Parts: sequence; structure tokens; C-alpha cells
Amino acid sequence: MSLVAPEASAAPVARVVDLIVEPISAEAFLPFGTLIEATEDGKLFGPDEAQLQLTQGTPRFYVMRLHGRPKTFNRITRHLQVTQCLASVGGKPWLLAVAPPDQPDAADGEPDPAAIRAFRIPGNVAIALYRSTWHAGPYFDEPVQDFFNLELADTNQIDHHNCLLDRRFGLTFRFAE
Repeated sequence: MSLVAPEASAAPVARVVDLIVEPISAEAFLPFGTLIEATEDGKLFGPDEAQLQLTQGTPRFYVMRLHGRPKTFNRITRHLQVTQCLASVGGKPWLLAVAPPDQPDAADGEPDPAAIRAFRIPGNVAIALYRSTWHAGPYFDEPVQDFFNLELADTNQIDHHNCLLDRRFGLTFRFAE
């Protein structure tokens, strides 16, 4: 079953669901990925750090420029082949919605709308999403914001699995702060 509906068909009127934005913590974010906080230089690698999966292609680290967008979404995305790391350039806070990586190897898998959570991420930390974690964002208040992004070189061409929440579940989500 394909999660991407044809662009020509009109989306039904979707019910708006308010997502309460939580401050991010390592414990709260654990079902979705790793919170990457500053550590002293020389600390040895351990299980509390991002366990990156970058072996399915050429890693790509770049600065991603995003332009302001409304704090609502009806599309959520995941990548089956790679973990993804994101961090704000310039220390600005941002928002991210996530759902657990259920069915991590199923290209036609779906998110559980009831499991979608929203986090406020301060500008002095990064996040690493587990492989197949559903995500919408980053969202932010500035007209333009840059983000460090680590994924694979072809992630956006061959490993970009979307679910149109309005068409599949009749839902649009709004960040409630």
C-alpha cells in the first residue's frame, strides 16, 4: 500500500490535533532517538551516545537552510536506511514532531497518529533519529533558519518515505506551546 496519495486528488478536510510541545530530555526522546548534549573532550564513546547507521551509502553532512513555515503539519517522513542527525546552526531553538520507528523495514509501514509527540529542542544540543523514526520538522519562529544535517547523500531521492496524515487518517497536527 502506498502512503503517498496522488497530488491531483484533493485532501479531505482534516481534524486539527493540538500537540503539546514538551521540553526535550534524553529519557523522553529515547523511543525516537538520542539527545546529543555537550560532553567534555576525551570522554569515551558509550551507549548513551548516538549509534549512527551510515553504511548503506555515502554519508552527507551539510548545512540545510529552511524557510519559515506554519507550525502545523499533515505529512510525516522517515528514512529506512539511515539514522539522521540534526542541530540548529547559531543556537536557535526549534520544534520537532516524532513517532516511533515501528515496522522499521516495511516501506509501506505507517505511523501511529496517537503516538506522535512534539519536542522543543534548545539550540545548544543535537538529536540523532533512530533509523525509521517518523519525523516532521524542524519548525521554528525565525523567517529562515539553518540546520546541520547528517544523513546519506541520496536520502532525499531514494529513502524518503512519507505518510500524508490528512489523507490517510483525516488529521492535521498543530504545535501547541
